Amino acid sequence: MNVIDVDDVSKSYGDVQALDGLSLSVEQGATLGVFGTNGAGKTTLFKLLVGLNKPDAGSVSVAGADPTDGTTVRERVRYLPEHAGFPPSLTGREILSFHARMRSVPREDRAHHVERILHTVGLADAADRRVGGYSNGMNRRLGLGTALIGEPAVLILDEPTAGLDPDGIRAFHEVVESLAAETDVTIVFSSHALGEIQRLCSEAVIIADGQVATAGPVEELRRAAADEVTVSLSLASEAVASDVAGMLRDHEGASSVSRAGVDLTVTATPTDAYDLLTAVGEGYDIDRFEVREPGLEAAFHEAVGAEGGGDPGSDRTAAAAAVDTATEDSGGEPA
Repeated sequence: MNVIDVDDVSKSYGDVQALDGLSLSVEQGATLGVFGTNGAGKTTLFKLLVGLNKPDAGSVSVAGADPTDGTTVRERVRYLPEHAGFPPSLTGREILSFHARMRSVPREDRAHHVERILHTVGLADAADRRVGGYSNGMNRRLGLGTALIGEPAVLILDEPTAGLDPDGIRAFHEVVESLAAETDVTIVFSSHALGEIQRLCSEAVIIADGQVATAGPVEELRRAAADEVTVSLSLASEAVASDVAGMLRDHEGASSVSRAGVDLTVTATPTDAYDLLTAVGEGYDIDRFEVREPGLEAAFHEAVGAEGGGDPGSDRTAAAAAVDTATEDSGGEPA
């Protein structure tokens, strides 16, 4: 069952076409990664999903209703912006309790509900500390906790790890992975890091110039975008590595071979990579090897790179990026 349906939606601001016939469907329980260059239309799409904007054409349905129905949005859909501030003098527990009251969690269930969410977002040990002493990562997870109050059907996370240090990113990732594995909430996750989407999301959509450039299961997109893998090898010595590099360059299955000291990097199809490793292993001792399949970067470049979609230097992208920034700052309409 689809929990999000965006059907042939267009949205413009003056002469700028932010979305141009975009269609998208998301099943209940999926974790969808949304990626696009600046000005691609991501922010405009998110504003439509939470009911802060209306499309000029087409239709949007989230959790079975028009997002502009404010009651439905508040009850079923939650949006976590990149930056969410909290009164520094309050504790994490007090902030979550306040949100529980605002979202009409029954009084008799409130303490248990808040405690469960504190554990979910990894803040149980810091629940009674003032949030003014929280790290950026802890504040971001507290924001996620407020969004989870009342068990929403859809959770929209807009660049949630931007600006966090590696420990903060890791902790946030662990919470998202736990939610995806243990709940039926649909998560829409926007990120500028394709590796982050590849790790966390079951589905991905790449937006360029206000349209869906490509969409589908992450693994399918990744594998369909490139038919070669990268093999890294470490040999016993530079002399051995030089001999092996020469052998591999003569092998018709190797698309490219490069050497740096004792390390070799080879690209080949998956079948040829197996043959190459077998050939090397029969004549030489391999200290270490790694086979890396293509990532979502290949899918992105295949979808938009050849046509120049999402080129930061294009007039359309620069204008749309300005519109998206204005929309973020003004709460739904360009400045």
